[in-house]
Amino acid sequence: VQLQASGGGLVQAGDSLRLSCAASGRTLSSLGTAAWFRQAPGKEREFVARIRLRNNNTAYSASVKGRFTISRDNAENTVYLQMNSLKPEDTAVYYCAADPSGLVITATPGSYDYWGQGTQVTVSS
Repeated sequence: VQLQASGGGLVQAGDSLRLSCAASGRTLSSLGTAAWFRQAPGKEREFVARIRLRNNNTAYSASVKGRFTISRDNAENTVYLQMNSLKPEDTAVYYCAADPSGLVITATPGSYDYWGQGTQVTVSS
């Protein structure tokens, strides 16, 4: 499975962005879980959001809950991350991840087999 993340950019605080994670080599419906993580300079990779691909169950980190929404489009074979009310502390490289299992440990990067290359999100104050 190859994952291609895109949609990052430079925005101002309060703006919105939508990140995309296009999958190839396997359909999303054949996978179990997809997720977004982020990594700021000097910090560890942290969990942002995940979606169980068999039942669309979602989960979010406390820092983004209510502002970010993860979704999927089977026709496009793509997972999205809609980010609203962006804050400077959301600045990071955002990575999408996926795994065949629907039972991965949500917030643990090592639980996911497949990773995209990352897309930079910069939020200015």
